[in-house]
Amino acid sequence: MFIDRSELLRDNPPQLNYGLAVLDVDRDGAFELFVSGFGAANLVLKWDGQQFIDVAPAPLADPGRQAIGVAAGDFDGDGGEEIYVLNTDTFAGRKRLGDRLFALREGQWVDLFSLPENQDALNLTAGRSVACVDRRGDGRYGFFVANYGGPLHLYERDPSGMLADVAPEAGLNRVTGGRGVVVGPLVSSHMDIFAVNERGPNFLFRNRGDGTFEEIAAKMGLSDPYEHGRGVTILDANGDGRFDLAWGNWEGPHRLYLQDGSGNFRETAPRTMAIPSRIRTVLAADFDNDGELELFFNNIGEPNRLFGLRGGYWIALDCGQALEPLGLGTGAAVGDFDGDGRLELVIAHGESAAGPLTLYHAQDRGYNWLRVLPFTRQGAPARGALVTLVAGGRRQIRIIDGGSGYLCQMEPVAHFGLGTQSWIEQVEVRWPDGALQTIEFPKVNQLLRIAHP
Repeated sequence: MFIDRSELLRDNPPQLNYGLAVLDVDRDGAFELFVSGFGAANLVLKWDGQQFIDVAPAPLADPGRQAIGVAAGDFDGDGGEEIYVLNTDTFAGRKRLGDRLFALREGQWVDLFSLPENQDALNLTAGRSVACVDRRGDGRYGFFVANYGGPLHLYERDPSGMLADVAPEAGLNRVTGGRGVVVGPLVSSHMDIFAVNERGPNFLFRNRGDGTFEEIAAKMGLSDPYEHGRGVTILDANGDGRFDLAWGNWEGPHRLYLQDGSGNFRETAPRTMAIPSRIRTVLAADFDNDGELELFFNNIGEPNRLFGLRGGYWIALDCGQALEPLGLGTGAAVGDFDGDGRLELVIAHGESAAGPLTLYHAQDRGYNWLRVLPFTRQGAPARGALVTLVAGGRRQIRIIDGGSGYLCQMEPVAHFGLGTQSWIEQVEVRWPDGALQTIEFPKVNQLLRIAHP
């Protein structure tokens, strides 16, 4: 499946790297890759047409911190995305180095947590993952932080512009061993939150539609209380038009939960997928554009795994050169940086030894594709939006990513492989505020940029 193209990473120092996020850092309309460095500089890798170069401004490089998780979202409603960098210098509980929340102010990146008025809001609990959530559907995102050994946080701006943790009022301030997080319209028409945890049950926070959440994981059969979650992703795993969940448990059985018509979930992972491993990131994407999803399981210290939905069944596939049998994978992300309509896979390495990133391309099979990038009414990527594509009488659904599983965040684009299908009947975008836009008969092999209606 995958071909190693790591030589395209010009600025790729061996260091301890963890979380990855795909966002438009320089706001030129193209996406860059943000790499969180642990005790080393963060990188902002930009495709210049021939290779990836580091363009990180000094504030974002921030080499004195220990960054592991990262996510972007339009926190202040200005049409550009802010960047939340989660720093963790201890395993659990209270930490020494606080997180960063970088905002662009008059052309300079400023850490909002460092401002005097925001000191009381600083997160000083060890965290693992972060995702952006538009809980009210107004285009303004908060950052949900999965802490370990302390309360979960949801940071938003209060009416005076100061940072505030609104998790208590939203019903999110649980204490757990937080690990991976995904967000989107999973069991409601709003942005829900699913969090896999270590040493305790998982959480499914259903959005009530009024900005508050109800925790229903046990009710829906998703608590999995005796395992230790890591990577998690949302996907339609059987093509029935409902979102399902796949996640990895550290040295425990991996899960694939299908959602039925009543909103409950049942575990269906085939034996080859469930085999325990030292799992990190789990992500779903159509890498080869054949119209069927693949699931990539990134492991640390043992081979990665790839599964594909083929003929209605999930089967093991050949990873190709992305097998990395001795790789120290700590995070993975996808994005089409070179604009060729095929997704690239980037894997970070670290934790037990410094290492460079690796970059993989899928083999070009000549298949068609469509990519959809919706925007909020403010002009930022509409993370959490639901995109539906109908082609050849078949429906595919995607969520614009708000935070992907464990430490990472994918590009804010709905990527659809079409195989040999050259005719698309319809694309529909539903925003977190309920707004709906339908595009009839779009052409294949293009990036559709769709403004909020």
